[in-house]
Amino acid sequence: MSKSTLLLSVDFTAAEKLGSVHDGLGGRPVIDWTKGERPESLAGIKYALVWEFDHDLFDRMPDLEVIFSAGAGVDKVLSNPALPKNIPIVRFVDHSLTTRMSEWICMQCLNHLRQQKIYDVQQHMANWSETPQPQASDVNVGIMGLGVLGQDSAQKLKALGFNVLGWSRTKKEIDGIECFDEAGLDAFLSQSHYLVGLLPLTAGTTGIFNRDLFTKLAKHPVLASPVFINGGRGKSQVEVNIASCLEDGTLGAVSLDVFENEPLSADSPLWHFENAYIFPHVAASSDVMSLGRYVDGQIERYENGDGLENLVDLSLGY
Repeated sequence: MSKSTLLLSVDFTAAEKLGSVHDGLGGRPVIDWTKGERPESLAGIKYALVWEFDHDLFDRMPDLEVIFSAGAGVDKVLSNPALPKNIPIVRFVDHSLTTRMSEWICMQCLNHLRQQKIYDVQQHMANWSETPQPQASDVNVGIMGLGVLGQDSAQKLKALGFNVLGWSRTKKEIDGIECFDEAGLDAFLSQSHYLVGLLPLTAGTTGIFNRDLFTKLAKHPVLASPVFINGGRGKSQVEVNIASCLEDGTLGAVSLDVFENEPLSADSPLWHFENAYIFPHVAASSDVMSLGRYVDGQIERYENGDGLENLVDLSLGY
């Protein structure tokens, strides 16, 4: 039995250095909208895998039944003013995506714990000088956002010896990790030396990482702190506040993989802070072969009557 056609509107140029989404789709026919494949009619096409796309794309698909997001986040899809009503949207959830993000989070926490920036400078100066070396157990890491990525990061940080706290809008129960809900935000922040942002982008989380929030974080007695680490969504942070908080010591350091506007402007002051790690949105780059396998598997589930997984709740925005 032949497979139904999938429309692609995703620029995989960089990601496909590690493989092709087509390899994961198992021979499923594809219309690659991004690469200029523009048939006169899209009637009969029931599935679309998208990230950045023309705002009238869905209007051209009268038979659309399922929208797949090419990333764990769905804000780019939900921001489309022409988004069809009552069409299910599926998030990308995959072990490779989860592992890449938690690896990056652990790396940043360890970099700040072991004061890697100081040693990088000393290396270039040929300066042999030791700095204090607290243990991971001396640091509280607070994670805001306890979805799949947040929970995996929490468990790996815990295994490394960090004291891990978790926050989400509604309280989660995670073995060995103290969790807080919306009402407990200030209590959560007051105990967190390092703050990890893994929140989805919603009306309630836009701009949540701002000066007011940073002033509530805990100062470590030895390490530069507080530290803000954001691998979630760029528009959840206020970059002018981050820069001013780095300047006046409200923040001791940051690791940023996402930004309000990407790519980060060359004239942004964030590039030039010695206590800032800046990344080009690579913390959890999608494994496009895995993405292809995931979408192919979800379509097969749907067509077999088994239902779709990881559906977006439009009332929550994620």
